[in-house]
Order: sequence, then structure tokens, then C-alpha cells
Amino acid sequence: MTAARPHRRQVLKATAVVAGAAALPLSLGAAAQAATAPRFLHGVASGDPLPDGILLWTRVTPAPEAVPGSGLGADTEVRWELAADKGFTRIAASGTVTSSAATDHTVKVDVRGLTPDTAYWYRFSAGAVTSPDAVTSPVARTRTTPAADAAVDRLRFGVASCANWEAGYFSAYRHLAARGDLDAFLFLGDYIYEYKSGEFCARGSVVRPHAPAHEILTLADYRTRHGRYKTDEDLQALHAQVPTIAIWDDHEFANDAWSGGAENHTPGTEGDWTARMAAAKQAYFEWMPVRPSIAGTTYRRLRYGRLADLHLMDQRSFRSQQVKVGNGEVDSADRTLTGRAQMDWLKSGLAASDTTWRLIGNEVMISPVALFSLPDYLLRPLAKLLGLPGEGLAINTDQWDGYTHDRRELLDHLRTNGITNTVFLTGDIHSAWAADVPNEAATYPLSGSVATEFVVTSVTSDNIDDILKVAPQTLSLVAAAAIKGANRHIQWVDLDSHGYGVLEVTPAQTQMDYFVLSDRTRKDATTKWSRSYRTRSGTQQIERVHSPVK
Repeated sequence: MTAARPHRRQVLKATAVVAGAAALPLSLGAAAQAATAPRFLHGVASGDPLPDGILLWTRVTPAPEAVPGSGLGADTEVRWELAADKGFTRIAASGTVTSSAATDHTVKVDVRGLTPDTAYWYRFSAGAVTSPDAVTSPVARTRTTPAADAAVDRLRFGVASCANWEAGYFSAYRHLAARGDLDAFLFLGDYIYEYKSGEFCARGSVVRPHAPAHEILTLADYRTRHGRYKTDEDLQALHAQVPTIAIWDDHEFANDAWSGGAENHTPGTEGDWTARMAAAKQAYFEWMPVRPSIAGTTYRRLRYGRLADLHLMDQRSFRSQQVKVGNGEVDSADRTLTGRAQMDWLKSGLAASDTTWRLIGNEVMISPVALFSLPDYLLRPLAKLLGLPGEGLAINTDQWDGYTHDRRELLDHLRTNGITNTVFLTGDIHSAWAADVPNEAATYPLSGSVATEFVVTSVTSDNIDDILKVAPQTLSLVAAAAIKGANRHIQWVDLDSHGYGVLEVTPAQTQMDYFVLSDRTRKDATTKWSRSYRTRSGTQQIERVHSPVK
């Protein structure tokens, strides 16, 4: 049996050390050479932890002109070190890698041969070792996962989605980094946004401008946008504290993306969609601490001992185009959200899983949502938020509601094979939800549920009160009541808040704590606990909890 995971108080001191290191100025040499020395301006990160491995990431700026997306800058040798202590007296692995303009001077190292369930510290350096202008990156902390057969008593993820640069500051990341009790940071999509400046911001106001200012279309554009995001100090602090596990959603490409296009892509003026998606994916894999998996997508599987399998989805690369309700195609077996290969991969992985819990990193909501009785003044902004047809029909065709054949196949697989303790973890819709995933929504609760779902709200992106430009928890309460009234499997919905979640998994239960920010437009925003819901092992049902995990 593995040792118990460290509790929050036990790691606060280590957190402070890492956070302090991340805040230190770069160790440049003579002032006269500082302008031309290589620099680490975009932080460091780790990701996709394994029992014996971890992916390390950084970006080196070899010269002032070698900004993200420029294609400029000489090849630069970067050294990396991974140690069992923060003083780097016990080096576990080290090496060198060459950064070049071909990868936008990003660096990724897939380190193997490590010890399971172990904390490590890492750093990068560039420039001649003996030279006064040698530069060392911030020191960061990471952790491998437990051995595949290990008994794990607790797992905690910070969970977030939908971080729009122009709509506010990433205070959510700062608060997650400060906790000191997380095993990993799980990001569920929309890490960047593709819009031009001012098109989608904070109630119509730009809090801080995008770079580039125009809608991103080319490889250089996507690289530049990723680079701007990685300058955020709170984002850098979180990446330096825990490993990241990320999937993409639509805005890493363009709004409402599907395999052959997107709502926010006009071929006549914005070029070929295949080229745009390829550019977006290349930039994503360059700039994110994520291993490309099958066919260069993000669907893959991680494991935390015998406690949990984490199945990570890609619901954009293979999906059929979204359709409107009423055209007879929503239920068609010829349309897919996942693609055949990914559906088979997911079903076989769920059936073969021998862990207590099966967690699914899910881009769009799987629980059905019917909107029958909303007044028009609420239905239209809510339809815009959820991606509903403008005429106010009842199903969000960008979610699993628009691909009901795929949903039925997956839920039938869970039910007929007796697969329990399946929890969907979802982002996308800028609102927080806790729901049972019903076997048959029309006859719930008599028909029971086959899984549960936790949806986290946005870090900064506009939600319903922002679209309406009204005070939070006013008109949205009418919408929330109508949603719950028409959907008995939905236990809770918050349509207004910005924030994040903390997911704790134990053998007995999985619990999501929801935290909200005081003001996304303020860099010093505070956070407070809002609600908690859990699903007990074996129940496939959500229930409220009146305190967060300790």
C-alpha cells in the first residue's frame, strides 16, 4: 500500500518555496549583455504524469526578436535537470535539447525511469555554463503517479475551463496554486480563445488586449496567442506547482469546431479549415505540456493506481457538423461526436478498467438539458451561451444532446456491462452543474442513472448574467429554476459565477467543491467556497455536501 497523499498543511512550505522561486527575476549576467542573452519568459510546466515518467516543458527566447510566432532566433541548446530535492543535490535525470524556430523555441522533454508517486523538482538553463550571462529558469515542482497496482487513498485535482484573456485575470490559477494539496491540474478545454480583440470580452469591455489583435488563423497567429497566455503570472505559478493534464475544446481552434469546419470559420475569407486546424494543433502541442496521442489528438488515458482511470476525450477532431433540432438528424447513427475509433477505445477502456473509479475528461455536457418553459428574454441569451439554435429549440446540438446516438451507445454500454462509478468531468458552458446522467431522462428517477457529471464554470469567459449585463443571481435564478424543473436529474446549476473546482477522489466517494471568484476583472480577486456535491461509490447519484474537503 502506498503512503497517504500529503495533506495541505504539510506542503504549504514547499509551495511557498516554489512560488517564491517562480517570482524571482531571471539570473542574468552583465547588464550590457542582458538584452541579448537567452531568457525564459513563458514559465515552465510539466504534464501527463506516469508512474515512471513526466513531460517537462518550457520556452526559451534566444534573442529579443525571437518572439512567439516570429519564426526568428538561432538554435539554442537548453539544459534540463530533474531532482529528488529542491536544492538539486540529488539529480534523478538530466540532459540537453536544442530549441529552434521550427517548434517556436518551445522545449519538451519526456523523462522516463522515475520512481512512482514521488515529488520531483526541475529547471532549465541556457547559455554557456561558465559564462556570466547563463540563464536559469524558475524552479518548479511535479509528481509522478502511483504504480498501476498501488492502493491510493486520496487524489485531488484542480479543475478549470474556459479562460478568456480579454475577459479578465487568471486569479483562479493563483488560488489553485496556493492550495498546496493538489496532485494535478485538470484543464477541460478552451485554454485560449481565437477571437479578435473586443469580439468576446467582459460584458463588451476588454480587460487586457489579445495578441495578435486580429482573429487567429495561421500557425504564427496561434503561436503568438499561446505565447501571450503563457506570460500570465498566475498561470505560470500554477504550472510550476503541479503537473497539468489538459484536453482541448473548440476555442483552441474556432468556436463550435467540428471535423470539417467551425461556426467561427468562413472558408471564403479565412482559408482552408484543414490548414487552420493543423496550425492550431501544431501550436497547441508545441505550447502545452501534453503528449500527442493517437493520430495527433488529445484522447488518451492516465491511471492513478487502483483508485482511478482518467479517460481524456477529443470531441472536436472527429465530430460531425452540428445540426438544428427538427431536421431529423439529431438521432442519426450516421452522425458522431467521438468518431468510431475513439468510441471503441473509450468503451473498451471502461470495460477493462479494474479501478474503483472511471473518470472521463469530457469537453461538452453529456447530461441531457431540455428547456421547455423559459420566457423569451431569458431563452435567447441562454441559447447564445449554450449554443442553442436562435429560435429557442430545446436541445444544445453542440453538446451530446446533438449526438444522441453516440450518447445512447455509451450509456447502454455502461448499463449492460454493469460499469459503475463513472464520473464525467466537463467544462465548455461557462456555468457550474451537478447532475445524474440518466438512463432515460423522460422517466428519471424511475429509470435510474448510469453515471454522474460535474461541470465547472469558466475562469473568465462571459456567462448568462454577463450576456444580460445584470447583477449575478437575479434573472438567472429564473432560468436555473426552469432548467431544474424540466430536468429532474439536474441537482444544481449556477449560471453566473466564475471560478474553478477541486475534485477529491477516495475509494468511498468522489466530491467536487465549487469555488467562485469575487471579480474576474481584478487581478487581486479573492475566492470563496460556493457548493459541494459528491457521488458515493456504487450509487451513480449526486448528493449535496455542506462543506468542502479538508
